[in-house]
Amino acid sequence: MTAILYEHPLNERIRNYLKLEQLFFQASDCLQYNMATSHSIFFNALFAMLDTVDRNDIRGDLIKDLEKLEQNLVVWSKIPDINSAALEDNLKKMVALSSQLKGPSPKWLQFKDDKFLVALKQRFAIQGGSSLFDLPQLQFWLSQPRAEVEAQCRHWLSLLAQISTALSLVLKFVRQRTQFKEITTDSGFYQDNGEGLILLRIKIADHLPCYPIISGNRFRYSIRFMTPCNESGRKYSKQTTHFQLARCK
Repeated sequence: MTAILYEHPLNERIRNYLKLEQLFFQASDCLQYNMATSHSIFFNALFAMLDTVDRNDIRGDLIKDLEKLEQNLVVWSKIPDINSAALEDNLKKMVALSSQLKGPSPKWLQFKDDKFLVALKQRFAIQGGSSLFDLPQLQFWLSQPRAEVEAQCRHWLSLLAQISTALSLVLKFVRQRTQFKEITTDSGFYQDNGEGLILLRIKIADHLPCYPIISGNRFRYSIRFMTPCNESGRKYSKQTTHFQLARCK
């Protein structure tokens, strides 16, 4: 069975993590295509990442999460039949990343000195302000050899590599700690206690004509299944619905 995976954060920290993860995917994916046509997606993603990192203590949150994971790995190392090699490899990565993030001068601060990006960011913040006729410097940059343009994009992303790598590691352990469980709801509505939870993951078979609307926090959450509707855009599903749910802590 092929399923569609939906994820919903239950606190602001995980919300920022998921947002950054998606932005990293978008920016990296642009490098597979000609930047002349994908540059808007790349720069919108890059600037959104910078704003998210600047406005939130992402570095502090990641350091705390990495330190918690280090403690957990030490405890897990005492479990019989544990994969010691994999555990030690992850432990080394966490210690190294935590040390790098604690450094006095994060690499992404270099963005503030990049006059080209600073000028672009101001224009991209304006609705419709990123047109090439308003940004001749961008058009000139895009006209350079494709290899040089892509190399510059990779350099910019490398300045955020510590955040990206730490983010991937933390989210991997959050997602893998909990198994999916089969759930059936007769009314298209499901709710439960969310105490201690930070992320909900929902799998729905792709042949089912519905999708979940999730709301809640760390105390309680609800899932209401919706179906597309030509008249109103969507409507509540009242059909029996089978889905899989992982409640991540």
